[in-house]
Amino acid sequence: MLPMTPKAKKRLFLTIVLLVGLFLTLKLTYWVHLHQGKIDIQAQSEKQLKELVSFLDGSLSRYESIPHVLSTNPMLANVLNDPLNSNKVQELNLYLEEIQHVTEASDIYLIDERGVAIAASNWQQSFSFIGKNYSFRPYYSDAISGNLGRYYAVGTSSDKRGFYFSYPIYQQGGKEILGAIIVKVDISGIEQQSTSIAIAGQYQFLISDPEDIVFISSVDEWRLKSLTPLTEIKQRTLDTSKRYAARPIGELLMKPPYESGRQAMIYQLQTGKEHEQYMDNHQKMSKAGWQVHIFAPINPLMTSLPALMLLSASIYLLLALSILFSAERRRNLHRMQLAQSLLEQRVEERTQDLQQANHQLKDTQDELIQAAKLTVIGSLAASINHELNQPLAAIRSYAQNTQTFLARNMQDKALDNIKIIIELTDRLADIVGQFKSFTRKSQGTDSATDIGRCLKQALTIVQPAIDKQGVELDVQLPSGNYQVWGDKVRLQQVFVNIMSNAVVAMQQSVKRQLIIRVTGKDKFCISIQDTGPGVRESQIEKIFEPYFTTSERHGLGLGLSISQRIIESMQGQINVANAEDGGAIFQIILPIYLLEER
Repeated sequence: MLPMTPKAKKRLFLTIVLLVGLFLTLKLTYWVHLHQGKIDIQAQSEKQLKELVSFLDGSLSRYESIPHVLSTNPMLANVLNDPLNSNKVQELNLYLEEIQHVTEASDIYLIDERGVAIAASNWQQSFSFIGKNYSFRPYYSDAISGNLGRYYAVGTSSDKRGFYFSYPIYQQGGKEILGAIIVKVDISGIEQQSTSIAIAGQYQFLISDPEDIVFISSVDEWRLKSLTPLTEIKQRTLDTSKRYAARPIGELLMKPPYESGRQAMIYQLQTGKEHEQYMDNHQKMSKAGWQVHIFAPINPLMTSLPALMLLSASIYLLLALSILFSAERRRNLHRMQLAQSLLEQRVEERTQDLQQANHQLKDTQDELIQAAKLTVIGSLAASINHELNQPLAAIRSYAQNTQTFLARNMQDKALDNIKIIIELTDRLADIVGQFKSFTRKSQGTDSATDIGRCLKQALTIVQPAIDKQGVELDVQLPSGNYQVWGDKVRLQQVFVNIMSNAVVAMQQSVKRQLIIRVTGKDKFCISIQDTGPGVRESQIEKIFEPYFTTSERHGLGLGLSISQRIIESMQGQINVANAEDGGAIFQIILPIYLLEER
């Protein structure tokens, strides 16, 4: 067998670590889910147990005071003093029957000091209690002793489960006890209501007596079953007390065996044909002598476990793969850095011989750039006439109008024109200055520039040419103060150049209209459209090149090239296209200036 290579050993080690981590993750998920789930189930069960006990206490307390109230009626003592008087007995039977209907008790009956029933609300039923001896019942002993009796059992006459309240009947004006009045409550009604509560809470319940016999339950199979082994002594005790009459008592099989002293035990019980696991929480009702059990099902907790473990395993594997990928990526990055360092070292060694040649090349490049600058400056000198014609024409037009206004003694309008002429002369100086700075970067002239104001100032320069050519002007500017960051003089120069070209291009057009639109959300889009012949498709890509011009758009071909450089220096762009109905559309796109950007 060949020995394992270091790489194979490393892979085997990583596989073992990955599998061990997966096992521990699943184990931890299993434990945490079950542990926390059982805590949650127990907390919920304890809350439901308190609610159920409160309901049971409330249901029984409705009847607790009835025997005491009835014992104050002299009719009961009169019958006990004269039990052979059939009229008095019958009158009491009818009275007890009426009280039974009003209180919704199961039965109400009167027993004498020997425990024999002499009057009852069920006097006309086949299982009437009259004549039956109940001295064996604990509620008889309690009442004869002068106390309020409480007891639950299966009736020996009616074979119905019930809870009994008893109270002594005293001789009028004395302390002699003549007998007792008993009120029986039908347990089946309370059981049905409690079962409805259990169904809503998704749990089962049972109520057991001190001998651990189930007296009430939401599951039929659990009723009248013993939670603990039914020994011979226990069976003999049950037969003697006659608590469950002739009903047979079986054993409720619980795994593990039931332990009455421990809370929150988990048992396996049979419900129908299925065996399910339940968590038992119980509480004692001292007055009734009951032990109330809440059995919360564990199956939902177990059912959700596989999906949770699958999710946990998936997350673990994703994290493990991410860690392995990151480690491999770091190793690759380290190797690349080593290779890059080695390459840089070799390049540095081999470029030492080229440094002198690079210096010579740089000197040559600087000379070429300077020559190119001188060439452009020479061309710009020839284009000053193109850029100044419009402002000069505007000054002449406003000067002529001023003469007319002065002749008509319209001094206000003349002063306005003079003010505009001064602004246009300042504008001429700015334009000349801009041509001078064409070949160098602007020094400290950028500022927040209002788009609307800049367009209006540009229109002031071009307006005389627009009026002369009879061009219809359609301008829509945004309301409010919308600003861009840049040199406002250069931006005006761009607007004037494009507008002037548009006016010239429409000289031979029948319809002459200049449309200016400003829109924007994330960026400004300034659209300048004319109704001229447009730009030939073959010329669109060349129109921004230096010295390129068309027959329709006169000049040396430097205006649009300069305009493009100005817009690009403001982090924007300029483009041209032909409109569908004729004419050219120049679009200038600039970033919106926000105060916090600076």
